[in-house]
Amino acid sequence: MTQISRLFDFPYYQLSKNNLSDCLVTKYDGQWIKTSTQEYINKANAISRALLRLGVLENDKIAIISSSNRTEWNIMDIGILQVGAQNVPIYPTIAAEDYEYILNHSESKYCFVSDLVVYEKIMAVKDSVASLKEIYAFNEIKGCKNWTSLLELGKDESNQDVVEDRKNNVKPTDLATIIYTSGTTGKPKGVMLSHDNIVSNVFAGALRIPYTEGKYKTMSYLPVCHILERFYLYLCQYYSIAIYFGESLDKIGENLKEVKPDLITGVPRVLEKIYDKIYSRGLELKGIKRVLFFWAIKLGMQFEPYEANGWWYEFQLKIARKLIFSKWKEAVGGNLQLIACGSAALQPRLARIFAAAEITIMEGYGLTETSPLVAINDMRNKGFKIGTVGKVIDKVEVKIAEDGEILCKGPNIMLGYYKDEAQTKEVMTDGYFHTGDIGEIDSEGFLKITDRKKEMFKTSGGKYVSPQLLENAMKQSRFIEQIMVIGDGQKMPAAFIQPNFTFVKEWERIHGIAVGNTNEEIISNPKLIERIQEEVNELNKKFGSWEQIKRFELTPDVWSIDAGHLTPTMKLRRKIVMEKYKDLYQKIYN
Repeated sequence: MTQISRLFDFPYYQLSKNNLSDCLVTKYDGQWIKTSTQEYINKANAISRALLRLGVLENDKIAIISSSNRTEWNIMDIGILQVGAQNVPIYPTIAAEDYEYILNHSESKYCFVSDLVVYEKIMAVKDSVASLKEIYAFNEIKGCKNWTSLLELGKDESNQDVVEDRKNNVKPTDLATIIYTSGTTGKPKGVMLSHDNIVSNVFAGALRIPYTEGKYKTMSYLPVCHILERFYLYLCQYYSIAIYFGESLDKIGENLKEVKPDLITGVPRVLEKIYDKIYSRGLELKGIKRVLFFWAIKLGMQFEPYEANGWWYEFQLKIARKLIFSKWKEAVGGNLQLIACGSAALQPRLARIFAAAEITIMEGYGLTETSPLVAINDMRNKGFKIGTVGKVIDKVEVKIAEDGEILCKGPNIMLGYYKDEAQTKEVMTDGYFHTGDIGEIDSEGFLKITDRKKEMFKTSGGKYVSPQLLENAMKQSRFIEQIMVIGDGQKMPAAFIQPNFTFVKEWERIHGIAVGNTNEEIISNPKLIERIQEEVNELNKKFGSWEQIKRFELTPDVWSIDAGHLTPTMKLRRKIVMEKYKDLYQKIYN
């Protein structure tokens, strides 16, 4: 049986145990097209042979930019890694000038794009990237070479022996990929991860996934250029889990019903959207159905694992699951049991309500620099605790510095930042990586994240404020979609708030309140401002007087990646948000 020590070993390992007919499945022109494990490997080898014929050398960099997850991405990934080159995945949503910077910084020789939108961005900067020899597309694009030309070029197997030599020369400690972090400030940093960084993380993560190999299917829809989803795809290959690629975030509901996955990954923002949609449907119910729906919601919000609430609660929960929550499961395909969640803090209410519906959200924690997993929840052996990111995984050591910062050591820690020794040294001390996150480990060994070190600020009264704690609490309100707490050096904390416009319209309809047609009209409505003030006042009670939000201003914009409010991983770009709303800042503090 194939032993796994490099990333390209995963499909061969799967083949030695299970030649899945639906190893990788992508929807083309309305049809789900399956690629078997054997075909996956055959095509990856054809790509490797073609790359050799193009003159690709060991340690050459090849960029992949795809707007959606798809079979081609994975075939290219293995094909690139087998010849000792490195895969440089790039977020499709970044600006053209960021493409230019990353392609130049990585000195990428070839670039593979998914579609016309990405292709046009690349063409706008192509002449400024001296290293770039050619662009290939997965879709048919006029004037652009198609990736299938490489499959054709690699049909001749006469140089497969050279591919095998290249594979044999790749060591577990060699660089496998450079992932450019989206960054909330400044230029993106190129995180260098070795084969062993990610492989060791997959092995440790696999111990926390309670599944038998070869019996399940997943749907992959989060960007594979992010290390969380990429790690997850390798883990699925290790477990022989059939991988279906979702078409887009917009079609996630439709795709879930078609694919009927057993497990998926998720980020809090997407899970919020799913919950909001279910909640909105509940608002449309009448009579006894409506009463039962909101009884089940209230019950779900009180959920505690391991039957901690006692027999009477469990008896009621059993009824709620049969009458109400079973329909929730049907809405996401009927088979979904587990969601591995990361990237940002998860609202405890979401963890409770989904667990009540027998869909466990396994919240975890990690960074690109940690390949990514540091800790994750696991329902087995009392390893699940709501409000935490679980226990630290095997072979990884975590300690809390005097200032509360989380420090990590283990085989998952990156090789460093590409071409940036100074920044690498800045985040490493005696083998420990400084995460920049503030946290604590409780008496049972569960890790809890409280804030970002750089985002904490001090008021003019000398009191420290943790904005993320406040923001996460305030997002429990269904009226608040996005919020940024401000107040560095000021006498009090305040906030910019983007209302949940979809929910506000539902609230308007149900209560017969006319709040306006445009977003500008909505945020100016005194009744809405008063209602959000009530929410803020109630949630403020959880905090000390010095850290409570004393004032807020509503924004008419929907905060987004494209508009610059958020990074591709949905984190706040605080400096940019502050710049966008500097007039509101002046209004609050002057």
